[in-house]
Amino acid sequence: MSFGDPNNPYGPPQGQPQQPAPGYGYPQQTPPQQPGYGYPAAPPLGQQAYGQPGYGGGYPGGPLTMPGNVKAARVMLFVIAGLQVIGAILFALSAFAISAAKNDEELQNDVDFQQLADYSSGALWAGTALVLAWGVFAIVLGAKFSSGGSGIRITTMVFAIITAILGIYPFIVVGLVHTVLAILVAVFVGKSDGAAWFNRSKYPAAHH
Repeated sequence: MSFGDPNNPYGPPQGQPQQPAPGYGYPQQTPPQQPGYGYPAAPPLGQQAYGQPGYGGGYPGGPLTMPGNVKAARVMLFVIAGLQVIGAILFALSAFAISAAKNDEELQNDVDFQQLADYSSGALWAGTALVLAWGVFAIVLGAKFSSGGSGIRITTMVFAIITAILGIYPFIVVGLVHTVLAILVAVFVGKSDGAAWFNRSKYPAAHH
């Protein structure tokens, strides 16, 4: 029986070369491993553990560290808070001064002065509380820059706009520094890199 006989039913089909059997001088080729058969494919860029996009690095394109403009805006918020504290101290000292003047023997019989002093003292103490609260609010916003989201960004922009307006009127003289700082805060936070920072993924907590 010959494999060269074209009429041999046990020979290889015509037109197809005979393949050598494995183990006769030709090493057997191992097919490449397919993903999912013991060798999971590597996750795409920006995806890490637990299959969450941005786990350990944020969504693709999200900053890993706080941009310089955002850092500057946070420092300016703290400066505004410091100025608010100074303003609150000045308001409180003015209220103390008016209260001391009310007790002056020459002015105790002056009804008009006493009424004005009562009104001014009450307004000054109210102003002290408001100015101090505004400063505390600025500190809270600045502290939230590391972990806050888009809500903190919008709140900061609103805070800065209101501060800038109040710096123009009614406190145009003493509020000029507030106005300049507040405008810069609104601009820096409102820029594209500020939006990218506050809209980044929060897994895990972002670096300072």
